[in-house]
Amino acid sequence: MDPLVTSLTVPLRFVVGLVAAGIATLVMDLVMPRFTDGELPPYVAAGVLTSRRPTDAPSGVADAVHYTAGLLTGPLFVWLTLLFEGLLSGATLVATVLATLLLYGLMVGFFLVVVLPRSRVADLRVPRIRRAWSISAAAYVLVLVLLVSGATTVL
Repeated sequence: MDPLVTSLTVPLRFVVGLVAAGIATLVMDLVMPRFTDGELPPYVAAGVLTSRRPTDAPSGVADAVHYTAGLLTGPLFVWLTLLFEGLLSGATLVATVLATLLLYGLMVGFFLVVVLPRSRVADLRVPRIRRAWSISAAAYVLVLVLLVSGATTVL
């Protein structure tokens, strides 16, 4: 293989991760409103950052948090995949599955363990928010993994 192509493979994977994350975030935007309180997680995060109730959190902050986190999670997935490929001596399905499971766990765990408990959300709404976030995050990860994995085979 041409050394120039080989040297560009890893950086291109991060670009693919960023583009795939943008698409996955837009898909997540379609999934979130299908659940009661499904659109609340970005406002929960914005509320924590601004010390307000989610219903009083600025929508600009909620959008910034949502889209920034969504975009940056793509390169994180690529990094995790490269890490597991290095540990397992090559690109394998196992490396992708491990990266996928860890990413999903980080996404859901961070929100449910760090962000949500610090919010000013009524206790009655917490189970609905947990469920909506877990399902929306699963949709995001599914789209992200399919797009990154598909594009990576072409590189």
